[in-house]
Amino acid sequence: MADQERRVFLTVGTTRFDALVEAVDRAAVAAVLRRRGYTHLTMQIGAAAFQGSRLLPAGATRGALPDGLVVEWFDYSPSLAAHVAGAALVVSHAGAGSVFEALVAGVPVVAVPNPQLMDDHQAELARKLEGAGVLVAATLGTLEHVLATADFQGLESYVPGDPGGMVAAVDWLMGVGSAAGKK
Repeated sequence: MADQERRVFLTVGTTRFDALVEAVDRAAVAAVLRRRGYTHLTMQIGAAAFQGSRLLPAGATRGALPDGLVVEWFDYSPSLAAHVAGAALVVSHAGAGSVFEALVAGVPVVAVPNPQLMDDHQAELARKLEGAGVLVAATLGTLEHVLATADFQGLESYVPGDPGGMVAAVDWLMGVGSAAGKK
């Protein structure tokens, strides 16, 4: 019986995060993913300095490793929604857009902050969401271990907040909407 497809999707969003791509694009990580039952690794690598996959022959954008893991990569796509929806696991930079897209889709997330960006703001988001139990945070140095050991089934479901209160407050401040005139 053939393996049921279980896909891992790596995304760096619209940023450049070569270190994350390099941390995942390794034989040791591919072996961990295969041992955990994943069948595919798709990498959205953005504007990475190295356009390709070290796991694949030069010039290839898709191929199967000897253990059967199918690896593919691309730089950008108009939408990542189909990749996220088809994934059993998303490994993402800890950018809000990418993380929340996966959480709203109900896909387990490993968020890896890019320490090179604006006061390491991604680490704060990853810590907060990990504290809420909705994702697993990792660093570049712990990623392989996290992928090998994390209990993704034990994550809480993400429930989006209701922005209604904030909208009403802004409307009141601006003197528009149903809250206008209230003091």
